[in-house]
Amino acid sequence: MISEHMPELPEVETLCRQMRRVIADREIISVEILDHRLGAIEGLVGRKITAVTRHGKAVEMKLDNDARLLLHLRMTGKMQWQRAFLALPPHTRFIITFSRGRLLCVDTRRFATLAITAEGSSQAFVKDPLHDFQIEELHKIARVKRLPIKSFLMDQRMIAGIGNIYACEILHEVSMNPWRPVSGVSLREWRKIESATKEILERAIACRGTTVSDWRDLFGRKGEYQHELKVYDREGLPCLGCNDIIQRLRLSGRGTYFCPTCQRR
Repeated sequence: MISEHMPELPEVETLCRQMRRVIADREIISVEILDHRLGAIEGLVGRKITAVTRHGKAVEMKLDNDARLLLHLRMTGKMQWQRAFLALPPHTRFIITFSRGRLLCVDTRRFATLAITAEGSSQAFVKDPLHDFQIEELHKIARVKRLPIKSFLMDQRMIAGIGNIYACEILHEVSMNPWRPVSGVSLREWRKIESATKEILERAIACRGTTVSDWRDLFGRKGEYQHELKVYDREGLPCLGCNDIIQRLRLSGRGTYFCPTCQRR
């Protein structure tokens, strides 16, 4: 059984694009913090959201005073848009109200964070696999690292936004063993990883993400990329490439799905 998983780049990018449609250039009417863990979030009423962007797995809402509202969903956080003010879902942690609706954060495990940051203080990630992969630099960094390629792909200090689902899918696409030492991955192989990464992430965004547990988009709909997964959540099923049986083992504490034949190298 698949446990809850943190939204990854395609899910957060989906959320950002949907939020732009409903809150960009809208004034904040009220803010209600329902969970004391979030702390005090002040100075938002009367401010206008001027932009909604993604930084790795975080959502950044820029305000008209150049401050930024930074949201990280962590493990189980979900955002919901209510056009009509209906009853609040269980585990609602905060509400941001606009003239035409309201944003709710629903989070069963209460790990999501919301904070105001000053202009220019948003976290800078090293690489964004959609826009700024910089393969030559990554290859140079990787050559002196002593960890598996899958762990490197998921290291948010190196590459922003790739988590367990997409790391498994990317490595299967390029026929690479998840345990392979990253120091031995050639520049040519990194270029294949770059191509596969962009293709998989862009397709997943078009599908509004992957729902294998509790992910829902801003309007409560499941993603659809789970229907296109080739290894993740397919333990015991035949590989779509070679017909061998997909296996699942733990790597750095995460369930890792792979084909022992296609990904033996």
